[in-house]
Amino acid sequence: MKRNKSLWVVTLLSCLTASSAAWCADTPPVAPVRPVTDTYFGTPFVDNYRYMENLKDPEVQSWMKAQDDYTRRVLAAIPGRDALAARIETLMGGDLRRTDFTRRGHRLFYQTAAAGENLFKLAYRDGVDGPEHVLVDPAQLSTDSSRHFALDWYAPSWDGRYVAYGISEGGSEKSVLHVVDVESGKTLAEAIDRTSACVVSWRNDNRSFFYLRYPQAGPDTPPALSEYNAVTRLHVLGRHADGEGDEAVFGRGVSPKLDVPEGQGAYVLLSPDSPYAVAVANHNMDENPNTFYVARVADIHGAGTPWKKIASPEDGVVDVQLRGDRLYALTGKDAPRFKLVSAPLAQPDLAHAQVVVPEGANVIDTFTLASDGIYLAERAGATFELHRTNLDGKHGRTIGLPFAGAIRDLKPDAKLPGVMFELRGWIKAPRELAYAPGAQAAADTGLIPPSKTESDELEAQETFATSYDGTRVPVSIISKKGILRDGSHPTIIYGYGSYGLSLDPNYQSAWRAWFEQGGIMTVVHMRGGGEYGDAWHRAGQKRWKINTMFDFLAGAQYMIDQGYTQRRYLVANGRSAGGIVMGGALTIDPGLFRVVLDDVGVSDALRFETEPNGPPNVPEMGSTSNEAGFHGLYAMSAYAHIHDGTPYPAVMFTTGANDPRVSPWHMLKMTARVQAATSSGRPVLLRVDYDAGHGIGSSVKQTADRFADEWAFSLWQVGAPGFQPKAH
Repeated sequence: MKRNKSLWVVTLLSCLTASSAAWCADTPPVAPVRPVTDTYFGTPFVDNYRYMENLKDPEVQSWMKAQDDYTRRVLAAIPGRDALAARIETLMGGDLRRTDFTRRGHRLFYQTAAAGENLFKLAYRDGVDGPEHVLVDPAQLSTDSSRHFALDWYAPSWDGRYVAYGISEGGSEKSVLHVVDVESGKTLAEAIDRTSACVVSWRNDNRSFFYLRYPQAGPDTPPALSEYNAVTRLHVLGRHADGEGDEAVFGRGVSPKLDVPEGQGAYVLLSPDSPYAVAVANHNMDENPNTFYVARVADIHGAGTPWKKIASPEDGVVDVQLRGDRLYALTGKDAPRFKLVSAPLAQPDLAHAQVVVPEGANVIDTFTLASDGIYLAERAGATFELHRTNLDGKHGRTIGLPFAGAIRDLKPDAKLPGVMFELRGWIKAPRELAYAPGAQAAADTGLIPPSKTESDELEAQETFATSYDGTRVPVSIISKKGILRDGSHPTIIYGYGSYGLSLDPNYQSAWRAWFEQGGIMTVVHMRGGGEYGDAWHRAGQKRWKINTMFDFLAGAQYMIDQGYTQRRYLVANGRSAGGIVMGGALTIDPGLFRVVLDDVGVSDALRFETEPNGPPNVPEMGSTSNEAGFHGLYAMSAYAHIHDGTPYPAVMFTTGANDPRVSPWHMLKMTARVQAATSSGRPVLLRVDYDAGHGIGSSVKQTADRFADEWAFSLWQVGAPGFQPKAH
């Protein structure tokens, strides 16, 4: 096909009809149509914008930049946008924040950010009341205000002397592993790249560790294999500072005698009191069923390590932990709400393992082992319960909590009794709690000070919508207390529904800015998540992903039926795999929502597995390599179901230029297609953050600016006073 000399053409003037006024601006650049036809099992599909998948093409970059420039001009013309941004940034940055605690004896490691700081630092203290010492401050690493660095992960040695940690640039999550000496505060020579989402397991000598590293991609490496089949290597402090020469001990291709399945990552887990190690072949670096192996730590020697397979994905094991000579495993095999089993590591026959905690009415979310027993966080409806039992499963008890919410990060020290954890609610900011054996309830450690943004004026309600097939779908409604059901409230409907991940209560200080505009936040807990265990997850996978989309629409319709809002005030919002849900919001009933906010979303599902993070997602989404997989992907692919002449709602697609999880071309292709197809006259915008990726590692200001852009855009489109651009 003949190639256009210019990728985009700018017309001089166009009028976008807003809710109450016409506002005129330059139109966004028009993308050339260059059709490519694929035929899948007899079904042809024409892709007009396949060329946009080459993000290095200067023409694609030029169009992307021009789209973002246009979006910034449109947003700058919304009168209330800047004041809203300032309010959100104040709400988000006004508190001292601490999170992600890890215990090493009396020493506590965590991430922290003082009020007004944009990025988390790595810190430690000796004892809850000890002084705080900052070990790593990513903000000090940047020499260019247009780029920033972020702390991705950290892992302290068992004695608390050293900490391995990952740093990446620009939200890319492309971590470089470093090590800091806690006693001196000095960073060691280690700088090992290709350690994204790294799992570090220190050996008992506290001078060496196993770590995950991706292969070096070459010029001919397909994008789909560029971050795939990571292997575990052994690193000794002071040797091979760049990781080159570190011996591989586990992973696909490491040993010709061991068949390790393909997948994103392979890593090794250790416990300081166990002579055994467990190796994990994790297809998507998530908590879904994976493949597990065991070997004695003393026998781990390069490719000759005698790993023994103990579980395949069919066995339903989602998590394992070690205690002495025994293995504890959380499994969904014949237990959709999960059960905890135990077996001797010398002969870990999980098919005949001892059931320590049987499946119950609640969903077992996580478990951890302390010296005094087992602690379990269980989902009980919309909130959590904390339980403790002896290592043999006897003498269980429920531990009191100060408020109803979600439990996160159960953190014990394997050599000490008790546990620490974070508790958070929809209207309650996180608290770091601790439980000591014998106490009646968990106590607030005071490590996370109360948020100044909490308010008694807010409330959270838990209810149910009814989906198309009669399934009751949980819905969380967060708003000001006593809000009138007069149909007048701008309402954001948020959803995700993939990978068995649940949208648990999670305090968002920024939401107050939306509530102050009379708005409501509604979270729909669709099938595909993990709210009701494995069966709920599988009911929203692959060819059943349509359930996820219809559940979301049911949640939106519930808010209308109950008198909270109307179609003209409805805003759909989702991110990442939630982009599939946003696609359903656009294509199934284009008139239901006035606005769709699609953040770093998956939209061209038929091409998903061709990108760097695509192959790991095949177990969740399916593959076009087989007919059943194609039909499931075709049904969930919004890009395939955009039709010319359809009056689509106002849309903002957002992406980060460095996104390693969902390639930016998803949002580029959707922008071009919807702009060309819509007949409503409502704006379709593409917002690009060139110093961001998937949102992980973004600064407070970056996140506040995105909220402000999306919410100001939404308030403009729903007709909110104070957000209407002047007509000219």
